[in-house]
Amino acid sequence: MIITELAERSGLPSATIKYYVRDGLLPMGERISGKRTEYTESHLRRLRLVRALLEVGKLSTASVIEVLTALDAPELDITYAFESAQRALTRSVVAVTGEPSADSLARIDAVSDRAGWAYSSGNIGRVIAAQVIDAAEGAEVHLDDDHLDAYAAAANAVAAADIAALRDLPDRNSAARVMVIGTVLGDPLSAGLRRIAQTHHANRK
Repeated sequence: MIITELAERSGLPSATIKYYVRDGLLPMGERISGKRTEYTESHLRRLRLVRALLEVGKLSTASVIEVLTALDAPELDITYAFESAQRALTRSVVAVTGEPSADSLARIDAVSDRAGWAYSSGNIGRVIAAQVIDAAEGAEVHLDDDHLDAYAAAANAVAAADIAALRDLPDRNSAARVMVIGTVLGDPLSAGLRRIAQTHHANRK
């Protein structure tokens, strides 16, 4: 397909597609003759992925390139590729106010131990969760262990569903792509459903 068809099918202007190519977000098409360049279905799939990362994931161009590099490296173990992508996807969520307190990190480790989770101390989620506890305490709101355990149980169910979605996928690339898209779209999905549930439970009270 030529760029006008790619623009029509992707919902993006031709100028935006050209910008993505220049910035390294989209591979170049095949130059056929003169000003005519051919694009394939793989370009369309990549455009949809880039759009989700930029528009829904709210990632910077540099972070999107980092995610795509991890996905495009077949020599990387899929777990490592996902962790690399996860760090890029989550970077904007981490507060810039400094490291979380030791007490909050210890509380998150305790919650994780009670949930039976195996993870590394460098997991980005550990930092985010500890920063949330610090922020709550700073606002004079105490998140007790029962509250944290309830969040952990919900997160465990969602994460299990995320991984279950990979079970029948045919290859590494498909699995990596679903893992990344699931993380990008899963965060706002969780937020949206939580707000609906909050309204439901508030009305019941």
